[in-house]
Amino acid sequence: MPVVMARDLEETASSSEDEEVVSQEDHPCIMWTGGCRRIPVLVFHAEAILTKDNNIRVIGERYHLSYKIVRTDSRLVRSILTAHGFHEVHPSSTDYNLMWTGSHLKPFLLRTLSEAQKVNHFPRSYELTRKDRLYKNIIRMQHTHGFKAFHILPQTFLLPAEYAEFCNSYSKDRGPWIVKPVASSRGRGVYLINNPNQISLEENILVSRYINNPLLIDDFKFDVRLYVLVTSYDPLVIYLYEEGLARFATVRYDQGAKNIRNQFMHLTNYSVNKKSGDYVSCDDPEVEDYGNKWSMSAMLRYLKQEGRDTTALMAHVEDLIIKTIISAELAIATACKTFVPHRSSCFELYGFDVLIDSTLKPWLLEVNLSPSLACDAPLDLKIKASMISDMFTVVGFVCQDPAQRASTRPIYPTFESSRRNPFQKPQRPVSAQCQSSDAKLRSRPLSASDAEMKNLVGSAREKVPGKLGGSVLGLSMEEIKVLRRVKEENDRRGGFIRIFPTSETWEIYGSYLEHKTSMNYMLATRLFQD
Repeated sequence: MPVVMARDLEETASSSEDEEVVSQEDHPCIMWTGGCRRIPVLVFHAEAILTKDNNIRVIGERYHLSYKIVRTDSRLVRSILTAHGFHEVHPSSTDYNLMWTGSHLKPFLLRTLSEAQKVNHFPRSYELTRKDRLYKNIIRMQHTHGFKAFHILPQTFLLPAEYAEFCNSYSKDRGPWIVKPVASSRGRGVYLINNPNQISLEENILVSRYINNPLLIDDFKFDVRLYVLVTSYDPLVIYLYEEGLARFATVRYDQGAKNIRNQFMHLTNYSVNKKSGDYVSCDDPEVEDYGNKWSMSAMLRYLKQEGRDTTALMAHVEDLIIKTIISAELAIATACKTFVPHRSSCFELYGFDVLIDSTLKPWLLEVNLSPSLACDAPLDLKIKASMISDMFTVVGFVCQDPAQRASTRPIYPTFESSRRNPFQKPQRPVSAQCQSSDAKLRSRPLSASDAEMKNLVGSAREKVPGKLGGSVLGLSMEEIKVLRRVKEENDRRGGFIRIFPTSETWEIYGSYLEHKTSMNYMLATRLFQD
């Protein structure tokens, strides 16, 4: 029957007559999802890594949930998964629920993923995490939408290609500049200069204007590590974790030129400052404002006590994050459509490093691929264990034995598969003519151009029969599935906050999307009806 053909994989699998019927037991590690609330999704608990509670392990063991770790090592990820009954399989195994990898997967591996399998990277996410690609994407958005709208990076040049432009800018302002390799992390290869002659042009590097008025706490410079989760690029869905880390330099800040070589003063990376003899660690997880690493919430409390507007600060931080993700959205969404067979196959945790200046303006320093999950202090474990547990819960691991492979039918069908199944329609980019005239895509009430977009979207849909809620009337089965998944993600969000889309952020940032698909528009117009 057509409805069965279009039903999502998990519902089809759970209703199969030759599989065991799962009773809707009341268990702290299960949340029931899907159209009939029959699909068990695992709920993670950070405390399980300490309590070793068998009642928490039993669900993962019952369903033979498994994971594999490839080209990386993470004791924290292993500990959390093991505490929830997962077992580790060989890196070459194809029977797993999660592949946790330290780098991007080859396209042929992405194409083999079943809908119940997940991997922790999107294809081409280096568009954000390589400093040169990030710079080019932000510059492109500045050219398209105006410099002021995307003024989130310090003035930057890519050398040697833009050496002449850099020298011209330097001649006008001889202040210090900071040099960074295009593909490094943890402060490796980073140094300050006050003369172009101090730069080696033998490899590609970025040189950025040094922010010489950083916000200080007790005269120390600091930056903030924020954890950003993207669960989908089409439609685009972004979460920000409620907690982060403030990382302090180990030498008091001084603008004097004589200190330009002092990395312990100017660089805030933990990997750099932990080598300093002045580094102070805190051994009490309940003390979050002592030493060279604070919780972000402790930092915000301190600033609020100093009379700073922390609400406005975090609004600007969210603005920076959304614009940064959107700058790479087209490239990554296109790669997903090309290589990833299911919308729910990939998720990604990014580590955003942000510097706040004395005017409370946040500046993007870099976006980290596979941010460090090392727990060198109790505060690290407290924050990162909760964050990873909440992330796994949001992502939504269906309780399904990976050896019992479900259908690998792609959600981005080819022409032939579309002919075989008329209920699947490929998502197509929406014409620029469908943008509203005031550069904001509105979900209320429809302008003439929005009405045109709605008609274009509606003409490509198959109507869903039956009595459904108002928010899903007229949607295809694939759209209902996406809408339900995003709503259920939000129900499981824990400490994550969905910052895009919301009714407010869609109004502000919807017009910036370069990959304007009907799925993005559907989500924005249907998500906030209830």
